[in-house]
Amino acid sequence: MNVSSAPASDLPDHPSPERYRHPCAWDVAFDELTVPGLLERAARAAPAAPAIDFLGRGYTYAQVLAEARRFAAGLAARGIVRGDRIGLFLPNVPIYLAAYYGAMLAGAVVVNFSPLYTATELEAQVEDSGTRLLVTVDVASLLPTALKVLDGSALEMLVVSSLGAQLPWLKRAALGLAGRKALAAIPSRPDVLRWTEFLAEPTGALPEVRRGDLALLQYTGGTTGRPQGAMLSHANLADNACQVDAIDPQADGERDVILGVLPLFHVFANTCVLNRTVANKGCIAMLPRFDAGQALRTLQRVRPTAFPGVPTMYQALLDHPRLARTDFSSLRVCISGGAPLPAPVREKWEAETGSRLVEGYGLTESSGVVSTNPYEGERREGTIGQVLPHTRVRLLDKERIESCPKDLTQPQHPRRSWPGPLSGCRKQRGYPRFPGRARIAFPNTLDR
Repeated sequence: MNVSSAPASDLPDHPSPERYRHPCAWDVAFDELTVPGLLERAARAAPAAPAIDFLGRGYTYAQVLAEARRFAAGLAARGIVRGDRIGLFLPNVPIYLAAYYGAMLAGAVVVNFSPLYTATELEAQVEDSGTRLLVTVDVASLLPTALKVLDGSALEMLVVSSLGAQLPWLKRAALGLAGRKALAAIPSRPDVLRWTEFLAEPTGALPEVRRGDLALLQYTGGTTGRPQGAMLSHANLADNACQVDAIDPQADGERDVILGVLPLFHVFANTCVLNRTVANKGCIAMLPRFDAGQALRTLQRVRPTAFPGVPTMYQALLDHPRLARTDFSSLRVCISGGAPLPAPVREKWEAETGSRLVEGYGLTESSGVVSTNPYEGERREGTIGQVLPHTRVRLLDKERIESCPKDLTQPQHPRRSWPGPLSGCRKQRGYPRFPGRARIAFPNTLDR
């Protein structure tokens, strides 16, 4: 790759309109919202609209917001204050939304933990983040792990929801009859509360939540070293959701149903499945985890309009015998991220399903998504497309970094200061334990 020696001041401030292929202007205006403000706006506009389809059971926006407010009230009643860390050790289940938005309504900071963590891994991140309270469900793969961490760390309280209570009644009955081995008993102890016991009726004003407040401590994948907690603000997350919504040319259509098989604890799903769908008052057809057969049955049942996934998911679906019996005609677009998309997978997916599969790029520190190929019209195969609105990227050659301009980290234009590798409205605030590392990775662009 050749690196231009042109000074930053000679680079265009943003893509020219004739070259920008997304259906909105690069400098499109967004409402200035907090993350729970996205949910509140959707519930005001469409209270009876479905927010979640969980294996056939529906939850409306009014129901989700009401439960989020009750969770926020429960936190406040138990001494949780602005800035306290609330951990979510959850698969994709409906209470994830109430806990996520409710914690932020209370002014707290959400910390996502992978449900695949061992007790040792979970305890390390609970201690690192300073998590005071952890939310989980009564399944055998999660609750015993959470209890070990409660006993062996500074964690103060565990809130446990019933999986069966969130299911449609037929599946709940089946779980009660045949699924006991999948569940774990909730112990009776003062530092373990059932979800329904923890919720409280809102009686007073909650703290004012500002866009600059820390909203989410999202741990990186650790592929290049120890996982770090990226500090993401309300503005970071809400704006990225609005950006992803803005590049969808069909976002204003009558139906917006997202197949939610990506894990919500991951930043990709947190933006593209959760916050973006809430921003558009859409419905998440939620599955607890990815299973190719179950995903295809759900796709046939709910007729989703979009399916964000990773390349291995698309390959697994292509390999499943049910694929040929599944109708994909409702899909407007499928979005691949998390790893490079092999061309043979994309080509076979489009040939077999007739739905368009586009590739994008993002990272934890960018709040989710940086760029993607357009959902319609021109795309460039083997690339990550064009940047989202209000996003600027500078390409560097890590092997020839010395050939880059010496003033790379210095502002070069009186109207902007974005000479680092990435800038825009979604840049993280840093890593709480290692602030210097963020300055190295994103020189002169933090807090912009």
